[in-house]
Amino acid sequence: MKRMCLDRLCCALFTAAAFGFLPVARAQSTSTPDARPPEPRRPCIIFIQCDGLGYGDLSCYGQAKFQTPNLDQLATNGIRFASYYAGDAASSPARAALMLGRDSAHLKQRADVDVPLAVDDVTVAQWLKQSGYRTALIGEWFLGGADTSGAPWEKGFDEFIGYLDPNDAKNYYSDYVWRYMPKTIRGPNNESMVAFNGREVLYANADGKKGQYLPDLFTTAARNFIKVNLPDQFNRYRPFFLSLNYTITCPDTGNTIPVPTDAPYSDEPWPQPEKNRAAMIARLDGYIGQLLEQLRNLNIESHTVIFFSSDTGPQTGGGVDPKFFQSAGPFRGGRGELYEGGLRVPMIVYWPGTIRPGQVSAFSWAAWDFLPTAMQIALREPPKNIDGISVLPTLLGETQTNRHEFFSWELHGREFAQAARMGDWKIVRSKAGEKWELYNLKTDPGETQDVADKNPGVVSRFEKFLKK
Repeated sequence: MKRMCLDRLCCALFTAAAFGFLPVARAQSTSTPDARPPEPRRPCIIFIQCDGLGYGDLSCYGQAKFQTPNLDQLATNGIRFASYYAGDAASSPARAALMLGRDSAHLKQRADVDVPLAVDDVTVAQWLKQSGYRTALIGEWFLGGADTSGAPWEKGFDEFIGYLDPNDAKNYYSDYVWRYMPKTIRGPNNESMVAFNGREVLYANADGKKGQYLPDLFTTAARNFIKVNLPDQFNRYRPFFLSLNYTITCPDTGNTIPVPTDAPYSDEPWPQPEKNRAAMIARLDGYIGQLLEQLRNLNIESHTVIFFSSDTGPQTGGGVDPKFFQSAGPFRGGRGELYEGGLRVPMIVYWPGTIRPGQVSAFSWAAWDFLPTAMQIALREPPKNIDGISVLPTLLGETQTNRHEFFSWELHGREFAQAARMGDWKIVRSKAGEKWELYNLKTDPGETQDVADKNPGVVSRFEKFLKK
């Protein structure tokens, strides 16, 4: 198949529909609206997930050295959770927990081996697509390659642009992206967009050039997906689900996070890796502003629920020291550890006109609760064989009658680690067979004082739960 040059790619795709996210009916909205009785209008759902963003990396969560005004505004006009947990401390199982509604003890994914989703694993995208949502995944996907049952198009996503390989996803100037568009369609200018599934060359980045910054590209693709899938009377206000994944981790231990510029922090007396990380987060904050502007311009802001979070805690590497910005907030640990710093991450939910603004909630929930919550937002019953619970009552300001008695995590890698939380109590062990550590998060959120020996009954209760 003939490859498109970058100029044509930018003109024909980005300005119109970013890698094939093009409407069939929207080019000429002259058809007669469907005469069937309408069902209640359902909101669109956007889940923005950042790879390696720590609890303390946003100014609304206490970051003092730099500001994130757009995300702060999102929190001010929505609800900010102080006790939301990632699905795991490693990226692949954390993402699987979000997609499948299961905690890491019930997943096959590991920290050190890529394990694709199985044929019988049903994702939130599949449930929402079956419910009538148009679905897209933009960014990284580490749950199955092109020839596996876990490929994004096998798991409910109508459109995909991003990376299947985690190493390629950390190349911010990669010379290709993977693009999936299932059928030939006509664009707004009647141009033919041919069905495609494969690597799309980015000639601006060929031979080591740095002409196209990938996070910028993903933001453009997201804006265009929203625009061309705008719910209206001609598509019976068909809602969409967009999973938008950004990477802000280091390419490897020898390189800093690449950014087009370290502004606005060029003159700060910080190490260069820290300038770059702060600049990347500032750039991320700008992306959020662009997406909000698009929703407002299209007049669908009040009909869209936005979830913003991170897949794990902050990562060490490339000269970045998470302690420099206190990226884990007041917590101990980071990515790859089951202490709070590796698991507790930001979560902001924004739904103007529905969620009461200005809330800060101590309610505890986790990534595996997103699937049932999204299903209830979509006016559908959540599946039964999952670990998650819907937190929609909390979002709506209603009484949350069902709560988790326990949260648990298992980290499979070179060592087998476990952790669990019950109320204010948290147990951790970093290696199988080691003695449990016990912490009271109410009095010791930094997990500095192990009180296991003083509370054997609490430890025993955890052990009984984990044996199940």
